[in-house]
Amino acid sequence: MNESTIVNFDDVGRLPLPGDNVAIATHTLPEGTVIERGENRYSLSHTVLEGHRFACDTIPAGGNLLSWELPFGIASIDLRPGDYVTNEKMLTELRIRNLDFDLPDEPNFKDCRQEHVLNEDSFTPGAQVELLADSGTFQGFDRGPLRGSGTRNFIVVMGTTALTGSFAKRLAARFEDTSADHPNIDGVVAVAHTEGGSDETPNNLEIVLRTLAGFMIHPNVGAILAVDSGSGPIDNDALEAFLNSGDYPIGDVPHAFFRHERSLGEDLDRAEMTIRDWLSKVNEFERSDRPVSHLKLAMQCGGSDAFSGISGNPLSSEVAKEILRRGGSANLAETTELIGAENYVLNNVRDLETAKKFLDLIRRYDELAHWHGQSAEGNPSGGNLYRGLYNIVVKSIGAAMKKHPDVCLDRAIDYAVPMDEPGYYFMDSAGNDLESIAGQVACGCNVVHFITGNGSITNFPFVPTVKIVTTSGRYNLLSNEMDFDAGRYLEGESMERLAREAFDYTVEVASGLPSVGETAGHSQVQLWREWRQSSDGGAEAVLNAEPPNGQPIALSQPAGKTGDLDLTSPEFQIPAWETNHGPALERIGLIVPTSLCAGQIALSIADRLNADSIGGEIDRHVALPHTEGCGASRGYAEELFVRTMIGYLRHRCVAKALLLEHGCEKTHNDEFRVNLKNSGVDKSRFGWASIQNDGGIDAVTDKAIEWFRRAETMASESRRIDTNVGKLRIGLAAFGDIEHKTANALTAATRSVVNAGGSVILAQNASLLENKAFLDQLIPASVDLSRATLAYGQALEQEGLHLMDAPTRHVIETLSGLGGCGCDAILTLGDDVADLNHPMLPIVSLDPDSASANAILNRLVTTIQSLDSRELPPRQIADFQITRGWLGISL
Repeated sequence: MNESTIVNFDDVGRLPLPGDNVAIATHTLPEGTVIERGENRYSLSHTVLEGHRFACDTIPAGGNLLSWELPFGIASIDLRPGDYVTNEKMLTELRIRNLDFDLPDEPNFKDCRQEHVLNEDSFTPGAQVELLADSGTFQGFDRGPLRGSGTRNFIVVMGTTALTGSFAKRLAARFEDTSADHPNIDGVVAVAHTEGGSDETPNNLEIVLRTLAGFMIHPNVGAILAVDSGSGPIDNDALEAFLNSGDYPIGDVPHAFFRHERSLGEDLDRAEMTIRDWLSKVNEFERSDRPVSHLKLAMQCGGSDAFSGISGNPLSSEVAKEILRRGGSANLAETTELIGAENYVLNNVRDLETAKKFLDLIRRYDELAHWHGQSAEGNPSGGNLYRGLYNIVVKSIGAAMKKHPDVCLDRAIDYAVPMDEPGYYFMDSAGNDLESIAGQVACGCNVVHFITGNGSITNFPFVPTVKIVTTSGRYNLLSNEMDFDAGRYLEGESMERLAREAFDYTVEVASGLPSVGETAGHSQVQLWREWRQSSDGGAEAVLNAEPPNGQPIALSQPAGKTGDLDLTSPEFQIPAWETNHGPALERIGLIVPTSLCAGQIALSIADRLNADSIGGEIDRHVALPHTEGCGASRGYAEELFVRTMIGYLRHRCVAKALLLEHGCEKTHNDEFRVNLKNSGVDKSRFGWASIQNDGGIDAVTDKAIEWFRRAETMASESRRIDTNVGKLRIGLAAFGDIEHKTANALTAATRSVVNAGGSVILAQNASLLENKAFLDQLIPASVDLSRATLAYGQALEQEGLHLMDAPTRHVIETLSGLGGCGCDAILTLGDDVADLNHPMLPIVSLDPDSASANAILNRLVTTIQSLDSRELPPRQIADFQITRGWLGISL
């Protein structure tokens, strides 16, 4: 196209409803393009990206911008047809992207949100769609009258808390080939999550227990083993009590509660025998004709774009309508992503009580966000903004299209509450896709529709996910990851025809046809994460707190008068690599997923690289899968996350690093480029890849492997040397009671390392800071221990003794933060850390009766020597989780 190009409006623009005054560009339109609509012609003021909006009518300053005939913005200046409509948030996002055209200098509309007012006097109850005489059948597993019908038959190993998640993964990995000998079993899968890793009672205690209870009695579960570590307020005892008090039919499910309390190997062997005893029994379940009324459809969208509300979400709503007509159920979720669309959702609702409950859940979510200094406007991700969803209102209006206008909202329920009766449900949840899906599964949903614009690859371990993509271009790019092309509607096919096809496909998947995601073998779980504030007023103090200054703490006595160990002696010598930033115990090829949805792919890439021994000077490749970067609040929590990941990228053991984005997240590759530049980091060591934009899992894996192959030929900055433990940066995480002699030993070890020029970083939640013997000998009384010297995950700049801010007592979050600070190894003390494994750093678990500094540091030396000789087992299954601190919440 050029400036003289004249195009018909219907070929380049889309109006969701006829009364809209802004149109959606169906593909990128160059500046100056002349659009002909009826007798009117107008030209575009700027290049308009695909999915972005341009004015198609004159809109005066102060007038509403309308999509789906609902307002999402107010014009700040007079708009003429052809003007590219922009708000500040969208322009900010686009300015960090590598665009080859000019953007408008200033925004021309402001966001608006109209609060819904329920008129009880004029309320009219809605009516559900008529039932068909014959509901039809699918091939499913009969679980009895209390559990319904399963679409899959899995044995599940569930970590009851974050502390047993890696145990669950290790155990499930022992059964990779189960289906070969047991054809009726779909597999043995692990459910690992982030919650319950602290001795503090979390604010989401009931939510966690309710979700885990729902997993245990889910109809897709043939048997389940719940694994705890016997500590904290969330354990198997609490879970079993919750199941019994809530009358969950747990007696109908082969199950066991297992406590990991012995050695790792011994407990894995014991737990393996329990599962092997179940195999024959679970294999006896066979598929049979089950009524379609037993289908419970979870409706979810992620990586949404401007077309989600036009093609993908309406298509899913048509399938849900057909399931409801056959007596089944559907579940709409994501509270944040319905804020601003209340009028539409409540245009057909069963009764006044349900309408009130829905609005109460919206208000409660607004309040929760406010307590944390947040609002629903923090929900749209960088990918959403890039693909045309300017604010939460326009995103919510499109998301609400998963409810068909003919369908009645029957019930509004809390997160993970069982759906005991058929109908159309709204479930309270975060907008975070994985957290929301976990709640829907716990409700009893046995098949998932995941509608995506960018091409999200998310799947759940034991419930099949049908991936519906909104545009044909994205479907073609990611056909190996997507199930259904809803973009055919935009190309002219009828919604009626597509709906019949999508319904039939959904029934086929429910009957055992593997979804594309199941074939790819990719799955993740995340529960609705804890929020730290439970009332108003806590956010301001956190936001206004003075940040740590990075200066080490001066020891309480001068060096040379304390009997320090001679760390230059042979017993403390260790092998290392020499780098520009000090000795590195390993040379690591690091793969950093920029959001949670890229985590599993990062792991699989690392496994491939390690199996093929690619990397030249690189000893091994490591991935850092985590739960952040998307679906969480901006500001405080996002800064904390980015700071921690940059700390790992700067770590002196990292030789090369590849940043792997999903493609639709808040913290995408372009955002990391900007943050790395602002941190003064040399970007030449870094590569970049995108699951969505590079063409899917196989394509991005090939690209990543090729990048590391090329990295083999890059000039090395390292050589092998001998050094000593006095040159290391050592993390110290201690939990629980500490013996006096152990505290003395840790004091002497800390003093020896610091006085030798190394560093010790003590997590601020460590019980050592409550130990008088430790404090009196090491830290001057004048030091304010409530003031950390390093923020969580902040890269260390000056050697010495440091306190790292630890906003929770979550064990895994603590270890992950210490790694971001630059620790070469971490010493741990306490029952909850005995078997934990960091993916990148050696964790040295100390004997509770450690009696001397010499013994502690010798244990460290032995571990490092084992690392160098490859005696330590590989750490593909490891524990890694970044905190959200005091103010981070799921949006």
